[in-house]
Parts: sequence; C-alpha cells; structure tokens
Amino acid sequence: MAFDFDLFVIGGGSGGVRAARIAASEGGAKVALAEEYRMGGTCVIRGCVPKKLMVYASEYPGAIEDARAYGWDVTAGGFDWTAFRGKLEAELSRLEAAYRGGLSGAGVTVFDQRATLADAHTVELADGRRLTAAHILIATGGRPFVPDIPGAELAVTSNEMFQLESLPRRALVVGGGFIASEFACILNGLGVNVAQYYRGAQILRGFDDEARGHVANAMQANGVAIHCGTDVIRLEKTGGGIRAVATDGSEREFDLVLYATGRRPNSAGLGLEALGVALGRNGEIIVDDYSQTAVPSIYAVGDVTDRINLTPVAIREGHAFADTVFNGRPRKADHELVASAVFTQPELGTVGLTEEAARDREPIEVYAAAFRPMQSLFAGRPDRVLMKLIVSQATRRVLGCHIVGPGAGEMIQLAAIAVKMGATKEDFDRTVAVHPTMSEELVTMRNPVRKT
Repeated sequence: MAFDFDLFVIGGGSGGVRAARIAASEGGAKVALAEEYRMGGTCVIRGCVPKKLMVYASEYPGAIEDARAYGWDVTAGGFDWTAFRGKLEAELSRLEAAYRGGLSGAGVTVFDQRATLADAHTVELADGRRLTAAHILIATGGRPFVPDIPGAELAVTSNEMFQLESLPRRALVVGGGFIASEFACILNGLGVNVAQYYRGAQILRGFDDEARGHVANAMQANGVAIHCGTDVIRLEKTGGGIRAVATDGSEREFDLVLYATGRRPNSAGLGLEALGVALGRNGEIIVDDYSQTAVPSIYAVGDVTDRINLTPVAIREGHAFADTVFNGRPRKADHELVASAVFTQPELGTVGLTEEAARDREPIEVYAAAFRPMQSLFAGRPDRVLMKLIVSQATRRVLGCHIVGPGAGEMIQLAAIAVKMGATKEDFDRTVAVHPTMSEELVTMRNPVRKT
C-alpha cells in the first residue's frame, strides 16, 4: 500500500518536533505534523520557558535588596506586569518561529489543526481531510487537572498564568507539586500576597524529605503562607474576589485562585481506544521500551505516556524513536538517573535516589551540609543552602545528590554527570574544591551525618 507519508506526528511539542525533524532530515522520511494550538508545546508556550522567565523577574526584588547591602544606592520601582507580559509574548513568538523554521528546513509538512486517528494508518484533520502514514506518532503531551468541585470554573491553571491582564493582590495556589510551588514563589517574588494549600503533609512529594522540608521552610520565611493538610471544598464568587472554603474550616478571599494539582495525559478524543491502543488509569498511552503501542504502526512519546514528564526526556524519546524506526539504529531512551530542578526560591536540584528510597533498597551513608552562603550572609539574609549525598555502603557509589540553594539547577546538571558515570564518594573526595563556592561542599564532606 502506498501511504501519503512515512510518518505522521500528532503534536508539535518538543518530543514530536524532534522526532519529525530527525526522521525527515536524517532518515529521509516523508513527514507530516499536526498541531492544533501553537508550535512548541507546553514547555515553550505554556510551561518551562515562560515560567523560568517569570522566575527571573521575581528574583529582582531580592537582588536589589542585596545590592543595597553591598553598598549600592539603588531603589526598586513598581513592577510593570504589562510591559513584562509583552516582552514575554514576543519571546515565545520568536521561539515558536524557530520551531517552525526547523521543521520547514527539514522538509516536514505542517498542518495547523487538530488531528485524530481514523485507523492504524489514517489520520483525520479537523477540516475533514484524511491522510495515510506508515507510522503514526502521538506526542500530544499533558494538560492541567482541576478537581470537580463547586466553583472550579473560577480558578485558573498554569496555562493561563502567562496571559493574566494584571497581577492579583492576593493569590491562592492549590497544590504541592513543583508547578504549584514554583508559581507560589514567583507570585510572592512579584509582590503578591500568596497562600498555598496542599492536602498532603509536606509539599514536593516524591523529592528527598530533608530537601523538600528545607525548601518549604525557606518559602515560608520568604512570605509564602503554606497550609499543608488543607484542601479546597468549594470556590464562591464574591463582590471583592473569590472565596475559598477549605477543609481546615477557614474561608478566605483571594483575587486569583491557581489550581496546580497535577497534570493528565492529553489522550482523550484521539480515537485510540477504538483502535486497540492501551491506556492506563489516568489516560496515559501504554508503550514499550521503544515507545511502541499495542498497535504496531502507532507510537507515543513524551508526557502523554506519563513515564518521566520532563521536556529533555520527551526530546530523547522522540529522537530514539526516529533512530529506531527510520535511521536503522534501534535504541531505547534512557530513563535512569535523570536529573531535574525545581525553580522555587530557593531552587532544588536532584539526581538519583532520595534518602528514603535508598535506605529501603540497601544500607547507606548520608553526607549533608547546611550552611549560610557567603553572598547572602554578607547581605544579612538568613538563607541556608543544603548539599546532600546518598552513598551505598557496599559499593561506595553516590546513589543520589540533592542541592537546595541559588543555582541548584545549574549545579545538579554537572553533578549528574558524575553520578551517571558511577562515581564513588572517594571520587568526590579526590576532587579538589573550587573555593570560595557553595558547590565545594560536595567534595569536602568527610564524615557521614548518619548511616542507615
């Protein structure tokens, strides 16, 4: 059978774009891609890129305070949200154009509309056209999840945070994951009065307990009112804003309620179930190590598979798919020891096992140092940095590294190389410190704080 395309990609995010571009430019495939919103996906348009720019913006008040402590005669004026939002949108448009240029340069045909599956080799576009392909790749990412509570329509999600008409005076952030915690810090840094409700015992579930406790304490010291063990029962519109009725018996009024209570795979309405593509309980597409579904011609990568929901992982999965199917180099995406960063204030960088996971697996040693870093100490701020290594007693390998402090995301990228290579604690010890830096603590901790 002759197909219209060798590959049809549904979804123009990082994973889908990488797969399309590599299959076309390196594999010589005839490729099409359909995207119903904007090219670049969640990360570029509604996620990590605009969020990180907002993080930068929110850090300037602290930097100005430090500058005064260092002798600079400076004062901060008001934050112009409208001006910032305009520059932000211009930057996102630039990045979207770059994504489109990369696809065009590789010879990929782009359809700016929704696509669904009609059968194992046929996609149907929103305008009714049907196109066939030897292989179909689903890369539709995820979407924010908002619980079904009375008044849920009054809340916004992370999707809308970058298009706010104005900054609120009072904001409630519901959720305890990294998205919720990051936005709580961003809004707080921009001068918003922020409360954060989380139904669990501590924010940032899944991260190292000591590290997330360190982050939570710092957030509270910086002005974020964290209420753990608290959830919203209902939201009500009032004359002055939105009333949040909570499980702790409180009723508080806010100008903005942001729900960041997790994300779900964006797999609904694609026609997958009718074709025999298996879905998990949250709608995630079930795939094998090569990103292939139960239907041999259909593959899926990125957040829609709910493996590791990080942009660089989606890119690796998309590239591995293209190499496997079109470049004659079968390979699996490596999901082991993937580093990540949470851009709270302070930042959290992590790679490998948490202390809790490691001690359940084998006897370990824990090396940790908490201290006031030079820059903020001089400025009179009470900030504290945490450096932590989890070490196997048997092999001496560093099983996990956790950093809380300024630049933790930058530091963990480099530490991850050593951990990925299998470095031992003695390899860290043999490394000469770079002084004076915060990161030198990673190679100067000599005695474990505990063994388990």
